[in-house]
Amino acid sequence: MTASSPGIARSRRQHPDGSRRLRFPSIPERVRYGLIGFVVVLPLWEAVVQFRLVKRVTLSSPSLILEAAWEDLLVNGTLWPHLFQSSQQFVLGLGLALITGVPLGLALGLFRRLNYFLDPWLSAIYATPTIALVPLIVLVLGLGLESKIFIVWLEAIFVIVVTTMVGVRAAEARYLDLAMSFRASRWLTFTSVILPSSFPYILTALRLGTTRALVGVVVAEFFAANKGLGFFINFSGTTLRTDRVMLGVIILGLLGVVMGEGIRRIERRFEKWRPDFN
Repeated sequence: MTASSPGIARSRRQHPDGSRRLRFPSIPERVRYGLIGFVVVLPLWEAVVQFRLVKRVTLSSPSLILEAAWEDLLVNGTLWPHLFQSSQQFVLGLGLALITGVPLGLALGLFRRLNYFLDPWLSAIYATPTIALVPLIVLVLGLGLESKIFIVWLEAIFVIVVTTMVGVRAAEARYLDLAMSFRASRWLTFTSVILPSSFPYILTALRLGTTRALVGVVVAEFFAANKGLGFFINFSGTTLRTDRVMLGVIILGLLGVVMGEGIRRIERRFEKWRPDFN
């Protein structure tokens, strides 16, 4: 590419003296302020622990957490089996929630009477804390992988169903009226109007379901596991290893941020499909 190419020309800025220089892309404001937050908080956090303003047994420091991560991830590798176990439960549970929740949400949005029939059950499931159902789930499904997948599914299913149902109802009336005026079949109306309008909401449901599924993984492993990130955090807490506790929490937070940001970028590509309510 020559210096006169549009891509290079747009990246140069005119100087007062007539010369030109390359203009580097600026850091997005959200990322910039997020980095500033880390730069401010981490040294203060480290200083609070190092000067013993709080006990290390109750609050670990960033340096100790980093040391624990180095040891458990790179030196002895004891954390990798926990990560693999949690990842397996997360993928299977969230996948099952998507396979069942998206079609159910579409059906509830399309068929009013089905919504009337199932809405009390969905509301009851959502209002009941999952942790209260764990003993019953373990009694029915045992301590194996099945009970953990079911708990993850139970955590994620509600937000996926409701968000998908909202997407069906958000289909613009003018397009539905246009399809009816041309006497389009129900299937054609669904595939050409309702489904495209619902797709951005389905992606939102995936993003929200991802965070709920992570919560389900921790809940399942706190009470019915001998391996996984939830078990790692719980066992480290009982043995007063706060550096390991916070390491597990930070890993969960990073996973949630990375997956949420990835899905949010995909959402932006389909934002133009979202109906305009103005």
